[in-house]
Amino acid sequence: MLYKILLVLLVIDSFVLLAAVLMQAGQGGGLAATFGGSSSSADTIFGSRQAGNLLTKASWWSGGLFLALAFVLSLASSRSSTPQSVLDNAFQTPPAPAAATTTNSAVPLQTAPATTQPAAPATKTPPPAQKKP
Repeated sequence: MLYKILLVLLVIDSFVLLAAVLMQAGQGGGLAATFGGSSSSADTIFGSRQAGNLLTKASWWSGGLFLALAFVLSLASSRSSTPQSVLDNAFQTPPAPAAATTTNSAVPLQTAPATTQPAAPATKTPPPAQKKP
């Protein structure tokens, strides 16, 4: 429950951070100003110091909150299950077999019918040879 609430807060915070960063005015120049594309004063190289307006403060706070929520969620997701060793499962004793009862079995047990001893196989002997006179 707490995990879902933190996840929703993270998504909302990401939208606030996105809006705060995109609405800020750029300082202009960028990397081209560093290599002589514009004046090479210290203000251009290091950026001019500006007073922290609402959007700057909102981006810093929402960025910090985003990192904190992401860290807490990563801790919460890793603690949900404890690792188990394969060896722990291998040495467990098997459960004792339940006593088999004939009254509750699904397949009725029947005794095998009594059989008689099979007769000895008849051997076929050739008839005695008759002598010719």
